[in-house]
Amino acid sequence: MQIAVIGTGYVGLVTGACFAEFGVDVTCVDVNEEKIEKLNSGIIPIYEPGLDQIVEKNTNAGRLRFTTDLSDAVRQASVVFLAVGTPPKEDGSPDMAFYQQAAKDVATSLSGYTVLVTKSTVPVGTGEWLREFVEHNKVDGAEFGVASNPEFLREGAAIQDFMRPDRVVIGSNDERAIEIMKELYRPLYLIETPIVITSLEAAELIKYAANAFLATKITFINEIANLCDAIGCDVHDVAKGMGMDNRIGRKFLHPGPGYGGSCFPKDTRALTTVADQFGVETRIVDAVIEANDRQRDAMIPKIEGLVGDLSGKRIGVLGLSFKPETDDMRESPAIDIINKLIERGASVKAFDPVAMDESRHFISGIEYAEDEYDAIEDADALVIITEWNQFRALDMERVRSLLRTPRIADLRNIYEPADMRDLGFEYVGVGR
Repeated sequence: MQIAVIGTGYVGLVTGACFAEFGVDVTCVDVNEEKIEKLNSGIIPIYEPGLDQIVEKNTNAGRLRFTTDLSDAVRQASVVFLAVGTPPKEDGSPDMAFYQQAAKDVATSLSGYTVLVTKSTVPVGTGEWLREFVEHNKVDGAEFGVASNPEFLREGAAIQDFMRPDRVVIGSNDERAIEIMKELYRPLYLIETPIVITSLEAAELIKYAANAFLATKITFINEIANLCDAIGCDVHDVAKGMGMDNRIGRKFLHPGPGYGGSCFPKDTRALTTVADQFGVETRIVDAVIEANDRQRDAMIPKIEGLVGDLSGKRIGVLGLSFKPETDDMRESPAIDIINKLIERGASVKAFDPVAMDESRHFISGIEYAEDEYDAIEDADALVIITEWNQFRALDMERVRSLLRTPRIADLRNIYEPADMRDLGFEYVGVGR
């Protein structure tokens, strides 16, 4: 089977590379000539563990190709994935301009029967719009089916998520399209991956609903952590007691400075705009968005509680990306926290294993360190914002000797408060 993937961003590149790893013949398409040239030269535009090896392996095997020629790729494909960006507009709704342009280009390039699959996260009703649009713009004699196949890829673990997913969702009202999609995912039958077949609209909503629920879990435990701070108990004890209830589950009960990234902020806002269009209130999701914004603000008093007035203080920051194992800075809590520190007169020196180049597009007025210890040297306090593994076992004797004063604001709770205090640190976590 031959497939085409339109868009070589995070989702499109991972999708194309992983299908090629399954033995499928894949052509990835992008309008950005520079990006395609880099991919053809073996340069991966995003940081994702293991992706570079899979791309190199399958490119060398001839199963994975990169091109700007959309028409040629679509004509040869049995399945075409639309994986272009749908960034949020100012009102929170997805900007569909790239998607609509891709749909137009695909429609005029069809031949034979082709399954058109939405991989991008799109508003409910997009699949039906695509069907009607392509029907009116396709070339004579071309046949097609439409499906929604939402992605559930965690940045930093995307390869594993694609190869061993919790489930695969296929939404379509076309039986022929469903059968072709099931055949495409046949390698996952061998590991008994559940295949969920739904309507187009249900598949589109599943993505938004899943991300909104996970964002709600994060926000809920953050609010419980704030309550624990006021009461004087440990949120880890509370989260453990909650998570052992199988109806709740342990995952996403880790307090911190709030969620970020390319999905949760965008998808929660998009869900509320979709609901508004259908005249439905989303009070829980609205509250989650508001509470997440407040959580970032709540980190500043913790730091001020350690160092006092921030004016003239030097702060060492570890972690800039919104989560470990990615260089993605979109909606990262580090952006708001660092900007607020600077607004209050502090100077910041930061280190991140992979995100420092990317952070320059989002944060200005800070100094970048060579490593974690360089960031700490002569700082009035250490602030941990992203829980990279290499920050979990710092040489604390060295840290204490490098800091002007032994103060740590651990916004990811990667250290034990009692241990830090025994080592002579003034220490504050989240809910601990």
